[in-house]
Amino acid sequence: MPWFPFKHKKFVKYAVYANVPRQEEYSGIQIYHPRYPVFPKIGMNIAPLLLAGFTYQLLKKIERKGYNFDLIDAHYFYPDGVAAAILGNWLDKPVMITARGSDINLIPKYYLPRKMIKWAAHRAKKIAAVSESLKCELAGLGLEKSEIEVFRNGVDLNKFRPLNRTRIRQELNLSKFVLLSVGNLIELKGHHLVIQAMNKLPDSVLMIVGEGEMRHKLEKLALQSGVGDRVRFLDNVSQSELCKLYNAADVLVLASSREGMANVLLESLACGTPVIATNVGGNREVVQDREVGLILKTRSVEDIVSGIRSLKSSYPSRDSVRKYAETLSWSEISSSIKKSFSEICMSNEF
Repeated sequence: MPWFPFKHKKFVKYAVYANVPRQEEYSGIQIYHPRYPVFPKIGMNIAPLLLAGFTYQLLKKIERKGYNFDLIDAHYFYPDGVAAAILGNWLDKPVMITARGSDINLIPKYYLPRKMIKWAAHRAKKIAAVSESLKCELAGLGLEKSEIEVFRNGVDLNKFRPLNRTRIRQELNLSKFVLLSVGNLIELKGHHLVIQAMNKLPDSVLMIVGEGEMRHKLEKLALQSGVGDRVRFLDNVSQSELCKLYNAADVLVLASSREGMANVLLESLACGTPVIATNVGGNREVVQDREVGLILKTRSVEDIVSGIRSLKSSYPSRDSVRKYAETLSWSEISSSIKKSFSEICMSNEF
């Protein structure tokens, strides 16, 4: 976690970092959250080394306690993957790095991070990506496509499942067609496009779930667009509450400009709620069937409106959507990842 001294919510994401415990237990597993310093302006280029340096101390402490771990598994190539590769050198441990989205779609545009990402990729025992599109982006950095594995995200079908939709909608006082937009309140998530689309969808209500720097701007946009009474802003919610919101919604709209493999699409489908998404990242790999949703031709207000109208005119069966989601569970993916871990460890013994 980036180190930050103040926990007050006015500091937004930095307050979130500060409130994360240094150590906690989850399902019987000890979780550590070491802190590392972040410096404005120059921080991006030195973050991997700082992250590695401050994590190294913790890992040596864990080793001294008798836990001699076998490998380092890193998610997000920068700074995490680069830091993992550095730690792998220092500790003589094999490393696996998984690309997840902006770490490959955006960050390599910067000269030094790009060089470090390529160095880490060549240092790692195994490279993975959460979508075929990210695999292609990695190959564009000069990596061998045949050596990159795809482990898409999965969904917990027990946490995200169909509930009593009628009762939930009554509790939330919802009667119109409900759009749901979930994600950090930042430009790339496209909440502003969905708000603007509401002007041409008079019989709809929009619920926006998330927190971020654009909250006030989005609220102002809703009022100026004349749809303020039909747009509800919700803060970050628990997974159980999010499951209820998916169930209450008629469609999830994901208007992102970039994605890796969006969890919100998988979660929505698992609740039986169809989706509309931009044609970026792994979205098309998730929404492969017209019976579960639509992929937009362009990231525009006009296409969002036409997509919602098209979905309403031929609304998918929520049971069929859930059945489709059952092919996207974690079980198969986790087995493949475990197999890769075993292969890495066996190869490292020779």
